[in-house]
This record gives sequence, structure tokens and C-alpha cells, in this order.
Amino acid sequence: MPRFSANLSFLFADLPFEKRFAAAAAAGFGGVEYIGAYDMPMASVKSLLSDNGLEQVLFNMPTGDWEKGERGLACRPGREDAFRDSVVKALDYAGATGCRMLHCMAGLMGKGEDAGELARLYCDNLLYAADLAEQAGVKILIEPINPLDMPGYLLNSVEQAAVILDQLDHPNLALQFDIYHAQIVGGNIAARLDRHLDKTAHIQIAGVPGRREPDSGELNYPFLFYMLDRVGYDGWIGCEYKPHGDTVAGLEWIRPWMPKS
Repeated sequence: MPRFSANLSFLFADLPFEKRFAAAAAAGFGGVEYIGAYDMPMASVKSLLSDNGLEQVLFNMPTGDWEKGERGLACRPGREDAFRDSVVKALDYAGATGCRMLHCMAGLMGKGEDAGELARLYCDNLLYAADLAEQAGVKILIEPINPLDMPGYLLNSVEQAAVILDQLDHPNLALQFDIYHAQIVGGNIAARLDRHLDKTAHIQIAGVPGRREPDSGELNYPFLFYMLDRVGYDGWIGCEYKPHGDTVAGLEWIRPWMPKS
């Protein structure tokens, strides 16, 4: 049976962030994930998790200045020190919350920059992060993001990510397979999931097109959930979508998959 985590950066968005934990638990989720909660004290985040019986499944390493357009630091020349600081900060929060997976965003390519040079820096930084995280018992994940939603992002396809993981060959690096992004870049989801499942530590879902609830559009999610059960996937599936309206009202699709109380 799939295990679903609520992405609190997307779901329950009408509530203050700290109230989304209780809302997720009340809706039946056992785990949560989000972009980050670095503006909150670690002890506060830990309390929100324990008070609501939730597991911290995943969050992002600090992504840089989001308001100024940064989308990760790992491929950015001149930001090496900031990247290393971000690894330490993320691992501190992971330790406080019991989180065992961190998403490392690659960053954007600037106009005229050499993609190969940026990729080399990205790989060097991934190895640095993976070595530190391994000591803490935390995995570093990389996620391809489609170029329509995030133009200029360095890592676009599952296949690119698989090549990087093969080349770096680090036991503490793994794939974050976002089905929404993968459908936009390449499609053929069932076959690609099957091909890359050995590298996959986390899966995320959303409907295509629109990034809405995964109960309409191009993808047959019930088929994919059954397939993942059949092949023995035992990780989490993150609900990273933008509800059409009220989050709880839009959760009818998940009821058959939730544990019976």
C-alpha cells in the first residue's frame, strides 16, 4: 500500500504554515514534506511533528534567495561557500526533525554560461553534500524539473539524473522521481519508473496538465500505484500539487489508498 506524505508548501495553503501540520494529520497523512522551514526554530518544527504524530519525510536544502530568483546553489559559480553552509544548516534541521532525505536543488543556468562547467560544479557539490550527509545517516536527492515550470534549471530529465548518479556512484545519492515533471519531459512514466526505480528514494505526484489533484488528466495514477506496490516500492509518495480549491475537499482520490483506521 502506498504511503503518502503531504507537501505543506502546496497543500493546506489557506492556513498559516505551522497549522498545516495538524491539518495534514487530521486528513490522514502520516508524513509531511515541504521546501523548507528554516525561518522557524528547529525545536518548534520538532514539536509540530511530534504533537501531530507525523514523520518528517523530506525537505529542501536552503535554495538561496528565492525572491531574487535563486533556485538552488549547487551549480552556481561563486556560491560554493554558501552551498557548503547550506548543507550544514540542512543537516542540523534534519537531525532535529529525524528527517532522512534532503533534496539538493541544482540551480539555474545564466545566459551564455557553459552547461558543462556548471554540471561539473554541481557534481562536485553533490559529492561534498553526500559525504557529509552520509555521516549523519541522511540521503541527498536530486530531482529533475521541467523547463516550462522552471526555465533555465540545470537538471531537466530523469535520464540526465540517472547518468549523474551512475557517474558519481555515491551510495548516499539518489533520485527524487517527480512524476509530474517526468511526464512533461519524456512521458512513458510506467516504463521509466520501472527502469530507474533502483535509483529512486522518493516519488512525487501531481496531475498533468495543471499540477492539480492526481485524479484527472493524462496519467492513470491508480495503475501507477498498483505497479509500485507490485514491484515492491516501499518509499513515500509526496503529494506536491496545487489543489483546485479546499485541500480536504479535493482528497477524495486518496481515500482508497489511506490506511483504514
